[in-house]
Amino acid sequence: MITQIYDTILYYPLLNALVFLYNTIALGDLGVAIILLTLAIRIVLYPVFHKSTRHQMVMQELQPKLKKIQVEHKKDMQKQSEAMMALYKEHRVNPFSGIGLLFLQLPILIALYQIFLNIFSPEAMNTLYAFVARPPELNSSFLGLINLAKSNMVVVGLAALLQYVQMRMSFPKKAPGEPLSPEEKMSRRMAFIGPVLTIVIFYRLPAAIGLYWAATSLFSIAQQYIITKQLHKEKNEGLENIRQ
Repeated sequence: MITQIYDTILYYPLLNALVFLYNTIALGDLGVAIILLTLAIRIVLYPVFHKSTRHQMVMQELQPKLKKIQVEHKKDMQKQSEAMMALYKEHRVNPFSGIGLLFLQLPILIALYQIFLNIFSPEAMNTLYAFVARPPELNSSFLGLINLAKSNMVVVGLAALLQYVQMRMSFPKKAPGEPLSPEEKMSRRMAFIGPVLTIVIFYRLPAAIGLYWAATSLFSIAQQYIITKQLHKEKNEGLENIRQ
């Protein structure tokens, strides 16, 4: 029952969208179809991504206050938790909202992973909708240069690099000599560990999976840059209004 719901809501629509893009806008280039599908997914998830980025910026600004609470109530964990929750409530943020974004993206990632693993088999096209034409032969080439059906270290390396850049962009700006909190130290370690895991996991998989990961990281970088710039502008305008 769960499998049927998952296939109906995610797997079949994403597979059909990919094949539809392949047949039309992508002009028979699977790599271009994957990039277009990734773009469409990022556009759909943009409101969630915008909210998550805004939350992340607020949390960064709250770090000095959180550290102060930890120092003041270091001997009373209950008061420390209550003070932190009151601060979160005051600024209307949820410390667990980032987990929600992860769980929202995870089913999509799993569905796309299964699609890219199975799409080169003849049976993959048996679940196409009536209005989506079945390609006589699926071209696995991306721009005539990369065979997406096989592993490709160039694609994997690009995916790891873009993931590193994306994670680096989320780091808060620090003054020279300012110490890092344990959470900040962990996030900086993950900026290296994440890309390494990407290489370890993807280097034997079809390049189609690595291309999707690279594309989604690239679009995430662009979205994060735009949203961060927009939020900084809103913040500066708010300060100007207060001064006036």
